[in-house]
Amino acid sequence: MPLDTKVILDAIKEVKGKSEKRNFVQSIELVINLQDIDPKKPESRIQELIELPYPPKKENRICVVASGEMALKAKRAGADLVVERGDLEALMSDKKKQKELAKNYDLFIAEAPLMPIVGRSLGATLGPAGKMPTPIPPTANIADQIKKHRKMVLVRLRGQPVLQCRVGNENMPDEEIAQNVQAVIRRIEGKLKRGIKNIRSIQLKTTMGPPVKVKT
Repeated sequence: MPLDTKVILDAIKEVKGKSEKRNFVQSIELVINLQDIDPKKPESRIQELIELPYPPKKENRICVVASGEMALKAKRAGADLVVERGDLEALMSDKKKQKELAKNYDLFIAEAPLMPIVGRSLGATLGPAGKMPTPIPPTANIADQIKKHRKMVLVRLRGQPVLQCRVGNENMPDEEIAQNVQAVIRRIEGKLKRGIKNIRSIQLKTTMGPPVKVKT
């Protein structure tokens, strides 16, 4: 059940009103507090890539793991980094570079046949960070995949029953932020066993600002 758009818009206005001027454009973040779930149980774990209708201007940095033709197409399509098979094998023994990769890139896409090597070389680093690549077949349109991933946010349940992700920035129109909020909540609601009843509260906040409760 989607929230009333007016309620979300009211919360966004309050968030922006409470935001102090900074020397950078602050993100607006959605915080979903859950209830009656145990984050430690496998059936309660949530890790979703959600495409936003109106992604913030600061786009995700995308790393593509591919070989041959797909690697060439990924470079032409503007991937921020393309890692080929030989690069993967070299990364296996270089923990420092693995950590830099996980830190510097937001989302990863991998040609499906390379996923076993990805698991061996990067799994220990990307897995805990929630950044294991999205596998795609060698025939997939990599340009479309990169474009789609630029608009995505990762929503991940960790040790606490809380989900948090960026849904915009303070310069975006309120209506666009509201639609992004709705998109995330709809997706998360569908992943919860009891749907909206597993959501205790919803908040919005700027990067440095106080949280504002969205009335539900």
